Amino acid sequence: MKAIRRFTVRTVLPEQLQPLHELALNLRWSWHPETRDLFRSVDPEVWAATGEDPVRLLGEVPAARLAALATDRRFLRRLGDLADDLREYLTGPRWYQTRHEADRAPLPAAIAYFSPEYGIAAALPQYSGGLGILAGDHLKAASDLGVPVVGVGLFYRHGYFRQSLSRDGWQQERYPLLDPDELAVSLLREADGTPCRVDLALPGGRTLAAHIWKAQVGRVPLLLLDSDIEANSPAERDVTDRLYGGGSEHRLLQEMLLGIGGVRAVRAYCRLTGHPAPDVFHTNEGHAGFLGVERIRELVAEDPAGLDFAAALEAVRAGTLFTTHTPVPAGIDRFDRELVARHFGGDAALPGVPVEQVLALGAESWCDGDPKLFNMAAMGLRLAQRANGVSTLHGEVSRSMFHGLWPGFDPAEVPITSVTNGVHAATWIDPAVVRLGAAEIGAERAEEAMTTGDTRRWTGLERIGNTEVWELRRALRAQLVEEARRRLHASWRGRGAGEAELGWVSSVLDPDVLTIGFARRVPSYKRLTLMLRDPERLRALLLHPTRPVQIVVAGKAHPADDGGKRLIQQMVAFADDPAVRHRIVFLPDYDMAMAQRLYPGCDVWLNNPLRPLEACGTSGMKAALNGCLNLSVLDGWWDEWYDGRNGWAIPTADESGGVLDPDSGEAERRDDIEAAALYDLIEHQVAARFYDRDADGLPQQWIAMVRHTLVTLGPKVLAGRMVREYVERLYAPAAQAQRELAADRNRGSRELARWKAKVREAWPAVRVEHVEADCPAEAQELGSSLALRVQVALGTLAPGDVEVQAVSGRVDERDRISDACLLALKPVGGPDLDGRTRYEGALELCRTGPFGYTVRVLPAHPRLASPTELGLVALPAESAGMDAGLLR
Repeated sequence: MKAIRRFTVRTVLPEQLQPLHELALNLRWSWHPETRDLFRSVDPEVWAATGEDPVRLLGEVPAARLAALATDRRFLRRLGDLADDLREYLTGPRWYQTRHEADRAPLPAAIAYFSPEYGIAAALPQYSGGLGILAGDHLKAASDLGVPVVGVGLFYRHGYFRQSLSRDGWQQERYPLLDPDELAVSLLREADGTPCRVDLALPGGRTLAAHIWKAQVGRVPLLLLDSDIEANSPAERDVTDRLYGGGSEHRLLQEMLLGIGGVRAVRAYCRLTGHPAPDVFHTNEGHAGFLGVERIRELVAEDPAGLDFAAALEAVRAGTLFTTHTPVPAGIDRFDRELVARHFGGDAALPGVPVEQVLALGAESWCDGDPKLFNMAAMGLRLAQRANGVSTLHGEVSRSMFHGLWPGFDPAEVPITSVTNGVHAATWIDPAVVRLGAAEIGAERAEEAMTTGDTRRWTGLERIGNTEVWELRRALRAQLVEEARRRLHASWRGRGAGEAELGWVSSVLDPDVLTIGFARRVPSYKRLTLMLRDPERLRALLLHPTRPVQIVVAGKAHPADDGGKRLIQQMVAFADDPAVRHRIVFLPDYDMAMAQRLYPGCDVWLNNPLRPLEACGTSGMKAALNGCLNLSVLDGWWDEWYDGRNGWAIPTADESGGVLDPDSGEAERRDDIEAAALYDLIEHQVAARFYDRDADGLPQQWIAMVRHTLVTLGPKVLAGRMVREYVERLYAPAAQAQRELAADRNRGSRELARWKAKVREAWPAVRVEHVEADCPAEAQELGSSLALRVQVALGTLAPGDVEVQAVSGRVDERDRISDACLLALKPVGGPDLDGRTRYEGALELCRTGPFGYTVRVLPAHPRLASPTELGLVALPAESAGMDAGLLR
């Protein structure tokens, strides 16, 4: 029979064990080995049966065991020490507090970080893939560094799907219902005990209401909005039913709740707890972009002097950061403009925010944009004064992809920087790796190394002995083999196999064989099946008599992606072959729990996306932290940090890095070439080096690569390094800009909005009318200079409103300037009788070979984050009759 109602009956802990609740409800346990060991000791069998989840453990452990622990002095002493350690972690000064005291310019009082998903722990399944894991690592690293972040997301009652396989290898999805009472979350309540609630107005007089669950991630509160409450009608209750589910309107409502409702949730949390109000808002991808619209509404409605939309927009932009994670337009959420208009107009309109202004924020106004669509990434960029990609290469790709928002500028000048992602070391490094490092450099220094990313703290790891490194790698490989066999057995049972059929599973994989890992989401561009291009070549690698290879594969396809499911089915069919199934396995239901065993246990981490479609690719970082070598296409972070000694680079057939049509013959040829290169690398370099042993049975060159990876990549790939970069390069400048504009009742915002309006109106009259240079000969000598004189018409603008620049550098056969150098020219005297202003400067010829220059005019204001911010530029007209600007 099926229950008509479900609820949780909690165990009443003896008074002596009450600190266990405190430890269980702070998700720091998920990355703190000592706390996890304490919970394991409560009842090892229940701990394993509950998926290593402390909240469920405390709900299921027998009362008799709790009574025994309440009188166990040794256990109580450990419990007291860990409770004290947690309190010290939560209240003591950390990196941010030290930096705050030493910094003249005050750092942000708080940062609100918005993301549609968070991968904190397997016990809180609110993530689907890399974006969520990155967001979770961001919060954990911020907590370790003491950065005052408030996370904001949605609480999905069904989370993301659990994956299994049918008998024929087709992906099956199920969505188990999540009970908040069984999770490490608590309901945010008003002072009178009633649940705190946020409301959004919807068309037709409807309301979307949500409660707020709080997960405590170390020092960082994570607020998760939940629409599954009685105040909502059935349709609205389902808004937060599952991650990335439903149709277009469903997704729009999710993103409105995340952005608009999220800002309101932050305000409520600060009101109820006294937490400092954020002065910086960080949008992790475009899903939360409507947070800027809500903040404009706040300023327009609450400013006593009646701030208008344009001034409010400037105030919001100054304190907003937008991070893009997608390298292709298809990865951006786009909605029908009429759908957005219906949800932001009429009785659903936000006071003080005209629907026309909202639509303009998301308009695809560039030449090949679709005027019928509303682009969430475009809105995110227009609402943020600062933006970044997530690796150096992805920054370049993003500048090209969003170039249309800044017409007249080269892609290199588009104001999108990059902060390369990182991973949270304490979450992803196996404890055995930590112990080995701590034995050499000390436990305290090892913890600092994992937290801050300070390269000096990693010095000394190069002294770890070869034998110790190799024994550790073998132990981690054996740990993975055991885990893979357990999961493979469960998978085959789920596919309908009987116990008598599965004797072969106990001999699957070998702890002494070179192990390659491949696990990630399964969109087509990640090329799960590239290794299957030549099945016979792959079989030969797997079954090599002296240098065999074994491969562990995992990954989920989106429930609506039948193409991805077919790729999984192809991989499963190959792995099911009795001839090779002891050497290659597909493990279903890839999640954080699996990943924490998979990364350390692999010798090589394989990544073969279509370049440049991997924005960063943090799975390889997690593997590297455990001494695993990367074998990857030069994309994402690997393009940035591959050095020839930390792994191998798979050559790409298309050296231009262009994106090919996957249905074209050219794409097929590219896959054939790159698969052949992959096979050659594995056979002749990877396996050859792994099995090249000395007299003691040690692969000396391999171990040297492992050690080099740990020492050089370790501090680079850390989320601690990433968060420090965000603080220093983006959060701190954004907070300072926000404070300047907000001072004196938003006086700066009003002035900047008026100045921008003036410049936009006057810009059509701004022209470069004449350029001349002292150029006595066609060929110039290195180190000489040209005296430039430029006549510029400014219309109604003053010289202080613009900057006139000489742009020079190497030129190609089409006279395009590259590696440009900028020289600001200075005005000389006032306007002449024709209203023109003369600018002069000396252009140094600092490069040999083909060299060229041009002149341009840009808006200039001290409160612009970039001179390209307005997207306005005046260039010389081709018919201006200027002296030659090309020197060879």
